[in-house]
Amino acid sequence: MQENRNSQIIRTSWVGIGTNVLLATFKAGVGLIANSVAIVMDAINNLSDALSSVITIVGTKLSARPADRKHPYGHGRVEYFSAIIIALIVLGAGVTSLVESVKKIFHPTEPDYTAVTLVVIIVAIAVKLLLGSYVKKRGERLKSDALIASGSDALFDAVITLSTLVSAGIMLLWNVSIDGYLGALISLVIIKAGAEMLASPINELLGANVSPELVHNIKHDVGSVEGVHGVYDLILHNYGPSVMIGSLHVGVDDTMTAYEIHGLTRHISLMMYQRYGIIMTVGVYSIATATSPYAELQRKVVQVLSSHKEIVQVHGFYCSEKENLLSVDVVPEITVQDDAGLISTLTAEVQALVPDMNVVIVVDHNYSE
Repeated sequence: MQENRNSQIIRTSWVGIGTNVLLATFKAGVGLIANSVAIVMDAINNLSDALSSVITIVGTKLSARPADRKHPYGHGRVEYFSAIIIALIVLGAGVTSLVESVKKIFHPTEPDYTAVTLVVIIVAIAVKLLLGSYVKKRGERLKSDALIASGSDALFDAVITLSTLVSAGIMLLWNVSIDGYLGALISLVIIKAGAEMLASPINELLGANVSPELVHNIKHDVGSVEGVHGVYDLILHNYGPSVMIGSLHVGVDDTMTAYEIHGLTRHISLMMYQRYGIIMTVGVYSIATATSPYAELQRKVVQVLSSHKEIVQVHGFYCSEKENLLSVDVVPEITVQDDAGLISTLTAEVQALVPDMNVVIVVDHNYSE
């Protein structure tokens, strides 16, 4: 599946390179025939526009390299660096366009278009709009930040050129120069979009939260497995668009044997890999059943802790007379900042239920929702 995705990304990028080369050839030919240096230089600029597609191809090939001793999780995150580079190119284009637009505000120039240059501009706008839309849609479908950024780059090129054409038309018809103002406005939009494009891969590298839909589906699927009484502590680490490693805990009856638990956790791990491609480690929390001497104590502890409105989940109850220990995990709301104060309050309340035991309250944080 990963190989197929990579081949589609590379194929789409080659379409971008081919289109830019053809457009550059068309412009160069027209420029030479019309003896226009400006059109020939614009053709060279189109060749540089293919750079984002080249970066995408290189990044995709590098990200497909297998794991090694230094990179045991593979090289999938290289793809995010490709997207960052392309986003920086878009930002650079936006800043350059803004500078030139501001210059035109203070020193407006009258446009000088011939029929030939108008034809070239219109063809370039149409081609760039089609190319940008195609590449961006493919990027969204393949979940490739690099392709999305590359497609956006082409679209912004078309928008900048279109704004120049519109402002030129207004100048010719009504003798009003809005070239600088329109260019500055569009440049700001491009800079904003470039910053947003940059944020996406950076967030992935920093460890962004996974989609709520994926979290819901995982918890639903695991919670539906026979013998599972609750899914807790879901943690997912992204090592590229198609490589994810995670862990979770499930609650099981304390009457289950080690063999049954072994089979259950293997079943869950296999299911997670087959359905989502996630390498999942599954831990277990024992839940006291009706025949357990700790069943009533478990019920009371959970009731006391759950009565606090800032506690969203209670799990991992463990009690051992041999160790003289009662331990339980709580998940507070994200607004809770004073973990130590919360632990002190909760410990005192649970301690009242078991005065002679060592009470340990563990604060878990929600890493997936």
